[in-house]
Amino acid sequence: MNNIDRLGEAPGAQDARPQVQTLPIRFTGSGSEYFRIWIVNLLLVLVTFTLYWPFARARRLTYFQNNTLVGDDPLGFHANPWKMFRGYLVVALFGLAYGVTSETAPLVAGAIFLVFALLWPALWRASLQFRLRNTSWRGVRLSFEGDLKGAYLAFAPLLLPVLGFVALGLNAPDLAPGEGASPEERRRMGLLFLGVMALFALVMPWCLARIKQYQHGGYRFAGERTELRAGVRQFYGLGLRSGGVMLLVLLIVGAIAALGVGLAGRTAAGVLMLSGAVALGYLLFPMLVVTHYTAALQNLVWQNTRSRNTRFRSGLGFGALARVTAVNWLLIALTLGLYWPFAQVRLARARLEAMALQVKGSVNDWLAHAQRRDVGPLGDAAGDFFGIDMGL
Repeated sequence: MNNIDRLGEAPGAQDARPQVQTLPIRFTGSGSEYFRIWIVNLLLVLVTFTLYWPFARARRLTYFQNNTLVGDDPLGFHANPWKMFRGYLVVALFGLAYGVTSETAPLVAGAIFLVFALLWPALWRASLQFRLRNTSWRGVRLSFEGDLKGAYLAFAPLLLPVLGFVALGLNAPDLAPGEGASPEERRRMGLLFLGVMALFALVMPWCLARIKQYQHGGYRFAGERTELRAGVRQFYGLGLRSGGVMLLVLLIVGAIAALGVGLAGRTAAGVLMLSGAVALGYLLFPMLVVTHYTAALQNLVWQNTRSRNTRFRSGLGFGALARVTAVNWLLIALTLGLYWPFAQVRLARARLEAMALQVKGSVNDWLAHAQRRDVGPLGDAAGDFFGIDMGL
């Protein structure tokens, strides 16, 4: 009788609607600890001519994930750095081949770029498989189950802009000084460039929506596969809002620059004002535009990521992230770059601690059930064999 009076429902109804638990996400890393890892990684990357990069990345990921607590339990990272080295070599060889041929054989460079673009969705999917398969929480491995066809369909909207950029790259040598290109040809190429950029801007939110829907629709943990319940319209809204912030920055910088141009011929203050406008643009763009986009994208994606028994919360504020970014940039400049690892820790803490995971029912029962259904060593081996880390 007491249960009925307290809940206002029959005694069995409480079991039908499991209690929702909110697991806060905390980051416990410190700048001084990460500085020691960072400085050793930096020296070894320089000494080995960047060949140590995947091993440095493995150490960094291990540190950050081991210090990321969901509830009271940290994430684990179990990747073999030598498998990460394999992915690094693939990207490095493509980059080296493109760099060597871009000046001497533009057609070959274009072909290399196209081959890499065609392989990219498959490589990106393999990287997601590798990263998730080597991440664990409370002894249970995560996995990524997006298929290869879905990866290519996610990137399909970018095909037209990519072909446009390739066409521009193939024709650019003919327009170089001394090549005899007519003003009409130069004007036509300029219009083509503007058209390709406009097409890219129009397609990008659509492509980003498809990529995030594929990515956040392929995560699996403890029998739960997530989905992203955010539509294309919401990503276009994000693009418009970020474009508005960018336009505001351009108007501010443009007004100061115009005033500086007007005074430049008469006073030294005009030249100083013009230089200040350029410096202000370099400062405000990452401080306002990139920060606004980063906060809005995190909230949009993670607020709408959920499964049958789980969902994420994200409340990253633009103001809070902007303050962290401003202080980080200032201290990095004052310390000539030595504050970088401390800045990375502060940024990670700000972004992670704005999130939480909500779970229906008992987490212990849910994980115990998942561990009984785990795929075992064969599944781990398959994830490592088919996965390849691309440094994403």
